[in-house]
Amino acid sequence: MQALPPATPSLQGRLRALSLAAAVSLYLLIVLGAVVRVTGSGLGCPDWPLCYGRLIPPLRADALIEYSHRWMATIASILVVATAVYAWRVARKGGWVLGPALLAVFALFLQVGLGGATVLLETPAPVVALHLGLALVVLGLQWVVVVTASRFGPGAEPAQIVIPSPLARQAGLTLGVVFLLLVTGALVRATGASASCGGWPLCDGVVWPEHPLGRIQMVHRAMALVGGLMVLALTARVWKTTWTGSAARASSTLATFLVGVQIVIGTLSVLQGLAPVLIGLHVATAAAVWSALVIAVASIATSPGSSEAPAEAVESSGETRRRMAVYLALTKPAILLLLLFTTLAGMVVGAGGWPEGRLVVWTMLGGAMAAGGASALNQYTDRDSDRLMGRTRSRPIPSGRIRPAQALAFGLVLCAGAFYILALGVNLLSAVLALAGMVYYVGFYGLVLKRTTPQNIVIGGGAGAVPLLVGWAAGTGSLSMGAFLLFIVVFFWTPAHFWALALVRQADYRRAGIPMLPLVSGEPNTRVQIGLYSTQVVILTLLIGAVAREGWFYFASALALGMLLLMHAWLLWRDGSTQRAWRMYRFSSLYLALFFAALMVNALVG
Repeated sequence: MQALPPATPSLQGRLRALSLAAAVSLYLLIVLGAVVRVTGSGLGCPDWPLCYGRLIPPLRADALIEYSHRWMATIASILVVATAVYAWRVARKGGWVLGPALLAVFALFLQVGLGGATVLLETPAPVVALHLGLALVVLGLQWVVVVTASRFGPGAEPAQIVIPSPLARQAGLTLGVVFLLLVTGALVRATGASASCGGWPLCDGVVWPEHPLGRIQMVHRAMALVGGLMVLALTARVWKTTWTGSAARASSTLATFLVGVQIVIGTLSVLQGLAPVLIGLHVATAAAVWSALVIAVASIATSPGSSEAPAEAVESSGETRRRMAVYLALTKPAILLLLLFTTLAGMVVGAGGWPEGRLVVWTMLGGAMAAGGASALNQYTDRDSDRLMGRTRSRPIPSGRIRPAQALAFGLVLCAGAFYILALGVNLLSAVLALAGMVYYVGFYGLVLKRTTPQNIVIGGGAGAVPLLVGWAAGTGSLSMGAFLLFIVVFFWTPAHFWALALVRQADYRRAGIPMLPLVSGEPNTRVQIGLYSTQVVILTLLIGAVAREGWFYFASALALGMLLLMHAWLLWRDGSTQRAWRMYRFSSLYLALFFAALMVNALVG
């Protein structure tokens, strides 16, 4: 039998990317499954795998939703199989990369077959619960692959699971209880027991109702209480254990937070009559709790030693004010305020006036948490390069004022909290947009684009424009052409703004190995590009005023601000000094704030 070739760094990188993509797609598959259940679209396509015998489904909502669910299942299946193939090539000696990857493939095929049976048998309750249970098993196995694939580098062997430790046993027990809780929750929903109790925490004022469905509901609530306390106890122990790393601490903290959110959503579902949005969020949150717990358990079991040094300045100090200042610094307050201002502008301009006060409060709170959480996560992912840059080495993580695990947990909780505040307090569209913006900024821009291409800030510029869309969706409940036009303005404004900073901080970016445009194309070309992008921004703002017929105030403001922006870009092109680049950078921030202020005044005064 011919020996397999040795694993290469490229193969290992592909394994990590594939396993993460597979895990995310499986999570989305579970969420889509919840949408199918909530909307009653399970029989939108009564046959399987086609829809009414056709590859293209009829243009009906239920058929499209069900068929989208099937396509997501196809994508997830391909990614799971591809992960197993790469796991075989990378970890050919077995271990805890290959084993879970192969088991995930086996469980996935069972899941697909059960999905077909769910359609053909008209979704009986036990089959629905088993269907969700298998989906959680596949998702959990894939997250194990993600964790273990990230534990070894080029030429090293995969990490091994160390079960005997007391903490690992506690984590495994907690995971098992939560799994039973989630599966029985699916059974509660499938049997109709969700609607059997009209109150909370008691069932219509009694602890043990006479009706069997009511008893099922109360057992589920008791299990939720026990499971929540076990997750809380696990998180407390993880933070007290010195050898657990950032992943275990952050994921267990996120799981605890999500359990609390899940209890709130479950309570609201009972009190508000099982609204479809709440039911969908309930299932999506359950899958998120499961994912976070699996990551925590796998991280605990593969962390035999200490992984980070304590941050003495924070840990030894009992000053609450100092701790709060450190966490506030993680949110990048100056950037946060500008993003919040664009969010508010989107609300006011979209609604054509000042929105309801309650809506403004919830949107601003959710927006602040989204921006602050994304900034904290960005500082966590950039912690190594931040140590090399003069501008960033005084940030909380590289300066040692906070542990990486604390920053990661803080960022994850803020981002999750932002999604739920917007979803429950504003609308689901604004929540989804905020979540997309956070993933765009932290994942796509921060982890992929920033270190791979000089066009990083061009492609990633959309992340800074998302808060505008969030505000517009919050104020109107939808998106229109006006929102997308303003999105494009911010999109084209971003490169000129950050390239001006790059001209000032070239040495920093060179030390950190970040290919900003001045380092790749030179200063003269960068100054030309700043002028071109600034010109496009000014033209766009004037065109918007002409097309939308915004009136003389908007046109005069856009023209005056645009001329000042072009003047700074022209002076930078002529001078090229560091001082001039810094002035361009500072004025471009002021320009955007004043532009949106003019938009708001124009919308308020008509």
